[in-house]
Amino acid sequence: MVMNQLKRFARNIVNTLNNFLQSLYVKNSYLSGIYYVMFSKAFNYEHRAVLLGIKKYAEDQKAYNLKSSALLRKNIHGLEKGLIMIPRRDVYALNYIRQTVDIFVNRVSTLNENEELSDELQWAYDVMTEYFAICGHNIVIDEAKNIFNQVSGKYRYLNKIPYKRTLSNPLSVTYEQIEELSIRRRSVRWYVQKKVERETIDKAINVANRAPSACNRQPFRYLIVDDRSVINEVSQLPFGTKGFYENIPGLVVLVGQLDSFSEERDRHLIYIDSSLSAMSFIMALETLGVSSCIINWPDVGNIEDKMRKIINLKPYERIIMLISFGYPDPSGQIPYSQKKPLDQIRYFV
Repeated sequence: MVMNQLKRFARNIVNTLNNFLQSLYVKNSYLSGIYYVMFSKAFNYEHRAVLLGIKKYAEDQKAYNLKSSALLRKNIHGLEKGLIMIPRRDVYALNYIRQTVDIFVNRVSTLNENEELSDELQWAYDVMTEYFAICGHNIVIDEAKNIFNQVSGKYRYLNKIPYKRTLSNPLSVTYEQIEELSIRRRSVRWYVQKKVERETIDKAINVANRAPSACNRQPFRYLIVDDRSVINEVSQLPFGTKGFYENIPGLVVLVGQLDSFSEERDRHLIYIDSSLSAMSFIMALETLGVSSCIINWPDVGNIEDKMRKIINLKPYERIIMLISFGYPDPSGQIPYSQKKPLDQIRYFV
């Protein structure tokens, strides 16, 4: 009893001191930075991961055998946006067209003689072909075009360029069906003990892969955990799985990749882009008869260290969330989870 009282007394002192320090250091961003250097380690992992990501991004620009290049994807998407502008500018992309061509040429230089372009390189090839066909003359553009033309004749043009959507035919999916799906989709924690087929998971990821992403970089990956022993190990780490983690038949560890960015300003995109993808993923799962539950991932150092060792995360990768999935137990219940009314989340400015 005395020991508990002493512990509570000590916690109160620590909390009082911390509240005082926060009120002192919150006055401006410089002092806030000092606070997190001197008194808190809460952002240590993020700081290091962001820096390592920027370092890896720079290193990747010198590596030509990558499966995917974040910079190439960003630049090609920039060219696409220029192609769809109304009115379209006669000359644009002067500050990055040569860089884009150089990346493409260096990438294709690693291919075998008759090797086909990857989907990413084919997209880049087609967009640049269209760009050079419509762009006006400029010394920068002409120089880049000459370099591109030296390799362009080796490959087929597949028309992977901006296009007009067909809007005349009505969608087969109605608003009412989307609303029904949103009501049907709920966080399910009780599953039958049947493994979800990997082909089914891939179908859902195929839909998730079409979610919007800043500059089409898609800075995330889905790690699927369907081995029972690994599920047991991983599912206990978050705080929100107590009481049901043993029932989980499958897990996604959604991982953000900070090596997709060259500047700190973009560090939050891993959370935005992966979350957009995750919502599409769990909606697609629901249509396939598979239920799911988003599991919050706590940003706590020792827990992250444990997870990193289990799934071999790279130092510039961050865990975004976990998603449990499985065929729902018909006898299981779900929380009611009353949502906020429209007038509490929607405001007209």
